[in-house]
Amino acid sequence: MRRLLIAAGAAAAVAGCVAGLLQLGPDTSRPPARQAAAPTAAPTGSRSAGISAVDTARRATAAHPDDPAVWAGLARAEIEQARTTLDASRLDAAERALRRSLALDAVDNYGAVTGQGLLANARHEFAKGRAYGLHATRMAPDRPDGYAVLADAEIQLGNYPQARTAVQRTLDIAPGTAAYSRAAYDLETHGRPEDAAIALQRALNSAVTDDERAFTETRLGDLAWSRGEVDRAGRHYRRALAAVPDHPYGQAGIARVTAARGNTGKALELYARLVERTPLPQFLLETLELRRAAGDARRGGEQTALSAQTRMAHADGGPVDPHLILHAADHGDPELAVELGRRAWKHARSVIVADALGWALHRAGQNTEALAYARRAAATGWKNALFLHHRGTIEQALAMPEGSPHLSEAAALNPYPFPFPSSTVLTETGSR
Repeated sequence: MRRLLIAAGAAAAVAGCVAGLLQLGPDTSRPPARQAAAPTAAPTGSRSAGISAVDTARRATAAHPDDPAVWAGLARAEIEQARTTLDASRLDAAERALRRSLALDAVDNYGAVTGQGLLANARHEFAKGRAYGLHATRMAPDRPDGYAVLADAEIQLGNYPQARTAVQRTLDIAPGTAAYSRAAYDLETHGRPEDAAIALQRALNSAVTDDERAFTETRLGDLAWSRGEVDRAGRHYRRALAAVPDHPYGQAGIARVTAARGNTGKALELYARLVERTPLPQFLLETLELRRAAGDARRGGEQTALSAQTRMAHADGGPVDPHLILHAADHGDPELAVELGRRAWKHARSVIVADALGWALHRAGQNTEALAYARRAAATGWKNALFLHHRGTIEQALAMPEGSPHLSEAAALNPYPFPFPSSTVLTETGSR
């Protein structure tokens, strides 16, 4: 199954990269309204009454079949629908629309080029995404979409300074939800959660559609959860679901909070409904970890599903979801986890991949090399309890005195990340 862009990795270690701080500028965004006025035409990703952005875009292609811009618009709507519903089949429809757009105009088609970049990033083909992003920014240096594509690709590839430059350019040109969300991710991964919260609030204030509001509320929930603020996280997840009742990350957040409050049975019910509809590795792994921690003898099929997805990832030779690496390391074959982790590292040198590979190496008994990757995961300064826990465990295995302080720091930062290893790995990127 083709994977969507679900986890946005921060950049790998670059000396002095925190020095150039993002400039958010004055807050010109409007305050959040209780009920936004219905737009005259549904923007990408919106959920207007009775008609989706994809439906609107399809009607446009029927009315103007020889217009390359409307076909590029359909592709973008399909990609956004894939991102919000986690339905990878939408990406194939997007690719067909892009081919049609380029057949009509293969020379000066900015919408199709940025669409190709969005599609590449959604399929975890980040080198391709970077190439399309660069092409788009050369075509139109004063338009934001190319910089957004470029920022997402550079972050995943571990090119942090270039990613920050692209994010800043997006902020300068179009300081809206997409730009502020990307800025928030950059700030969080560099150890500035308070500033990240400010950026996310600006993203929320700028949100126009229900999907944008749900996305941003979920990110605010993730940020609160990462700091052990369970009640605050729960409020944001509930607001996300008020905007979009079937938002999968909002549903996962509520399940996580429910478990943290001690209601394991209810949490498992919530997770079971979620993974039945959306069997992503992250959700399956969280369910499996919770079930095992609870000693639930009535274990569901999470282990079987994860093992099957791991085998598929191993066979197809493409990008690997880091959650599958963690699953193989802890519940499967650590040597296979290392193999998958090394392949993932070739495709995306983010701190998330560095952490997953380091943990796989530790579980396979290769602690010296594991520590090198754990340090790379820590190099941006991200205050991530999972990363700290992994690093401390590896250091203890090497009889290093640093181990216990890192484990204590992880527990102090967020006492709730276990048994949810994947929940402290950031989920959605700012790629709107």
